[in-house]
Amino acid sequence: MARADLIAKLMKAAIESDQNNIVRVAEAIIADEREKHHNVLADRLAAIIRKNGADINRTGKMLENGISALVYEIVPEKKLSDLLLAEEVVTLIKEVVEEYQRKELLNSYGLAPRNRLMFIGPPGNGKTSLAEALAYELMLPLVVVRYEGLIGSFLGQTAGRLNKIFDYARQRNCVLFFDEFDTIGKERGDVHETGEIKRVVSSLLMQIDVVPSHTVVVVASNHAHLLDSAAWRRFQVRVELRSPSPANIRRYIEGYQKKTNLNFGVPAEKISKLLGACSYAELEEFCRDVLRHSILDKQRENAKVITNKKIKQWVKRSTLHKHGK
Repeated sequence: MARADLIAKLMKAAIESDQNNIVRVAEAIIADEREKHHNVLADRLAAIIRKNGADINRTGKMLENGISALVYEIVPEKKLSDLLLAEEVVTLIKEVVEEYQRKELLNSYGLAPRNRLMFIGPPGNGKTSLAEALAYELMLPLVVVRYEGLIGSFLGQTAGRLNKIFDYARQRNCVLFFDEFDTIGKERGDVHETGEIKRVVSSLLMQIDVVPSHTVVVVASNHAHLLDSAAWRRFQVRVELRSPSPANIRRYIEGYQKKTNLNFGVPAEKISKLLGACSYAELEEFCRDVLRHSILDKQRENAKVITNKKIKQWVKRSTLHKHGK
């Protein structure tokens, strides 16, 4: 629950019909609840405020009128060091961070930091997490595009909403993130697409061209082959995030054991071999499942029985998936 002093201030503002203070105190309560990871309650409170004429983002901060239907803002918490990444990926991201942090030096030589990045690879391998980690390292908010608000019934609406998103992002230092970028960045040569969709893509590419260096644009795609060829040229940094190798699965499991004080009871190398091909998201869910049941069964110090049980369930599920059942 929110602190008692905030609730008292909210009641006082309500009794006095002080609308401005009501919104300000509500913002503070929402931010307080999010800090405690009470996101369901925070979302409900934000929805009440929006319904009554104010826009509040996921940080509890006021947004411009109407923009919250198109984007939401996250205060990043994941660090680059929290992620298990290939060395070349870490190197690329660190280079971008250094360029941004030393942009004044680059500007003095007529150069600008690279601020347009594309993350590609199969789903569940950390594209969204990497975008958040980049924002964390840059000490910027992560502004995530809401496709449910962006895509309109009429494509002219979509282009107009895209313009509004970029206008908003250009006015502040932030990381603007488009997940599933192939949704709107499709190849314009696709014979199945209409002329209006092609105009939306053209508008999107023009907007990307004029993004100032203080705004970082990150796009992620599971289906890079669907992207317009011109879109590739807009992004100075292209990062491929692959599924974990057996060695990385082993490293992840070893790290998870240290972080959670969980003893799987089965060597990490053996677990890696038995799990086979998987994404980082699937690997994380497997580890959480073992941890969850080891806590319930009070076997956290040696979860060998639970681990073997979950591996059997995993193998059975993978077999059914391969056969399309």
